[in-house]
Amino acid sequence: MNDRNPEISTVAHDDERRFDPALRPVRFADYIGQRDVREKLRVAVTAARKRGETLDHVLLSGPPGLGKTTLASIIAREMGVAIHTTSGPAIEKKGDLAGIVSGLEEGDVLFIDEIHRLSSVVEENLYPAMEDFHFDIVLGDGPHARSLKLELPRFTLVGATTRTGLLTSPLRARFGIIERLEFYATADLAEIILRSARLLDLTVDEAAAEEIAGRSRGTPRIANRLLRRVRDYMDVEGAELIDRELACWALEKLGIDSGGLDWLDRRYLDALVMKFDGGPVGVETLAAAIGEPSHSIEDVIEPFLIQQALIHRTPRGRVATPAAWSLLGVTPGAAPVSPLPLFEADDDA
Repeated sequence: MNDRNPEISTVAHDDERRFDPALRPVRFADYIGQRDVREKLRVAVTAARKRGETLDHVLLSGPPGLGKTTLASIIAREMGVAIHTTSGPAIEKKGDLAGIVSGLEEGDVLFIDEIHRLSSVVEENLYPAMEDFHFDIVLGDGPHARSLKLELPRFTLVGATTRTGLLTSPLRARFGIIERLEFYATADLAEIILRSARLLDLTVDEAAAEEIAGRSRGTPRIANRLLRRVRDYMDVEGAELIDRELACWALEKLGIDSGGLDWLDRRYLDALVMKFDGGPVGVETLAAAIGEPSHSIEDVIEPFLIQQALIHRTPRGRVATPAAWSLLGVTPGAAPVSPLPLFEADDDA
């Protein structure tokens, strides 16, 4: 039996660097993009602070890398409280959850990433903690067992999920604020890149920022990662600034095309079109064909391909669109389906 404590970190709000290992903003005023979500959260936080109340529980959903963790940190900072961070898979049993909630102080933010991966037992014990701010502990076994109610301070649970459909209805209903983050516009990503460049003490012109942003799949995390990789090429080449020419050259070296597709995206599309004649084909079959787990395909690869209208998800499976065929330079219906391997009979058989 695994008795390890779940991994929890308590973050103080001393400065932006402590809170921002990934170039994250620490206030709503610094947060770029997601304007509707940002404004609604700012209003809720400001109102709760004026009333001297704890903020309602918050559920943030959306694809990876869009800023759910950043928003949780901003909420805690704007409320002037500590944030305690853990994840659904890290809370393996009821005792883990008891240890976490018993360490909270009045008004604290508890951030649970990938909250849809909580076990059913842990989730059911989370309900009274969220609603009534108490936790039931059973002491002893059999006829001598007794229940002890542990009173908790009022806290704010911020849950983040990339798979809203896997959340149970009872858990979802206990959140007072539910928001979904969408992919970013190129202009917002360019602004994020320019801000990150200033924090990294880099000189990046606007054309280069737009070029990097256009290949970032609508995701700030990817934009910042590409900026760092382009910086590597700038340092090696001895350049003093990142301009559009350098950015394009570095991104091509990294295998990121003008549409933001990387080698894994192209491998997926190549399998769908060349091996399965454009589909329909099931995700498990595609996963086996490219050697990637199906959940990675559904969560990482396909959302951007769907956004770019390169594939469709249908009841029968994945189907390549005409745009995908055109991207690969193949006429629809003309892709050779990979034949089954042929084995010659042994002459001695």
